Parts: sequence; C-alpha cells; structure tokens
Amino acid sequence: MALKVGAVVYAPKVTVIWDMIKEYMAERGVEIEPVMYADYKLQVDGLVAKDIDVAWNSPLAHLDVMQRFGGSEKFGAMRDWDQGVCTFLAVRNDSGIETVEGLRGKRIGFGATDSPQARLIPIYYLHTQGLEYGKDYEEVTFEVGVGLHGDHVGGELDSMKALLAGDVDATFALRDNFEAWTKDGTADANVVKKIAETPLYDHCIFSAHDTVDDAELAAFNEALYAMDYNDPTQKEIMDLEGLKEWVPGRLEGFEQLTRADEYLGGFLKKFNAGRG
Repeated sequence: MALKVGAVVYAPKVTVIWDMIKEYMAERGVEIEPVMYADYKLQVDGLVAKDIDVAWNSPLAHLDVMQRFGGSEKFGAMRDWDQGVCTFLAVRNDSGIETVEGLRGKRIGFGATDSPQARLIPIYYLHTQGLEYGKDYEEVTFEVGVGLHGDHVGGELDSMKALLAGDVDATFALRDNFEAWTKDGTADANVVKKIAETPLYDHCIFSAHDTVDDAELAAFNEALYAMDYNDPTQKEIMDLEGLKEWVPGRLEGFEQLTRADEYLGGFLKKFNAGRG
C-alpha cells in the first residue's frame, strides 16, 4: 500500500518535484502517493484525519502538528539546508541605526503574518532584545501568500523593497535570501546592511501521524538519505528542492518558533481559527 505524502503547492514546481520523487522512490521499491494541498492548515488537517501519512511541512505547520497530536506525532527527514538557518535584521546604510535599540518607535517591515522566518521568529527576537510587540515599534506586514507560512519570497521581498524605498526603517530577511539579494543586486549592498541576526533555528521537516507504519516511514526516510547529488537525475530533484543532502530530522530547532507562538498569545490556534 502506498505511503500517502502531502505537499503544499506554494509554486508550480512543487508538482514537478513530487512526480520526480515518486519515480525515484519507485525505482527503490518504495511506493508513495503524493497528495497536493493549497495551504498548510489543510495539509495538517489531512494529517490529523489520516487522509495522508506524512506531510512535507513548514516549521509552523510542524508546530501545528506537535500541538494537535500532543507529542504522539512522528517525524522524518529534513534537508541539510533546513538545519541551522537564521534571519537577518537589515536597515538602510544612511539610516543612522546601528542597533536593535535604535528601532524603538520606528516602522519595521515583516513578511506575511504567518511567516516563521520573516515575522514570528523576528518578533520574538525583538522581544529578547527589549522591544515589545504592539508597543515599542510599528509593525508593517506584507501579506503575500498567507497560508503558505512564508514558503515563498513574496512578502519578505516586498518588505525589503519597502526598506530600499524608505517606506520602513528596517526589515527581516532569511539569511540566504539577504545574501542572494545583495549578491544579485536585488538589494543594493551599498544601500542596505545587516545590523543583527536571530539565533539559529530549523526550517522544514517531514511530519507523520502517530499510527503511521514505522517500517514504511523508515523506508521512505532511507530512500531520501540515499539520494545522491552526484547523480544527474537526483541532482535535478535536489536542486529544485534546494538541498545537497537529506538528513535525519530533529526537534530542538523549533524552540524559537514555539516561544514566538507563546509570546504572541497562541498565535497559531488563532490564525488557524481565522482560516476556518
């Protein structure tokens, strides 16, 4: 019986990637049935209902799984890229702002409401640095792809563009995005600079429901671990998915997001309730 694996279609390439992964798995004797979802709440709903066995989840979606299963959930692989990421805090070079404290009373740009890397973790980071949400700065969100948990560059990029235009005083950007944008000229390195960064955290992970067959989940994970970046066909899959190696998942990297959810008064439950 095929292992049903959920994925959110945050971009057209997702269906292509999963067709390729399905074929790769079949060649290794692992039968999967990819199931596509429009957003992460629907995907987690599907996992809870056991319409799917495994979900390729954003960090916020995995937090949702942990909350809804109460610790009985299982988890699988991550990309090498997903471990030890961080978010940069950027300002304009001509702003005169050199520290987080310098943002008190200022307008700070964020990605979409539900973006872990471009809003939730940054809000918690500001809290740890003495700036309280709803009090010490003005929040400006860029609501692109709400429901996709920031699994895109939309709102994050729009916030960076607002900084470049002088419409906000600071913005947050995933480290890899900031470095790519300053390298390719999307964000002129002569105009913007990093003044701080969050502690390291983890990103996407495969979540599984509590009664998934352990042997089937292990076979799925082992097939992922066996994917070889030196094989041209497998390299194409890995490049599309943004990794060079699949690695065993871990949970300690979700601590900041968990604290952010708590700091914002149970953000996730309220957010999901608003989406029906």
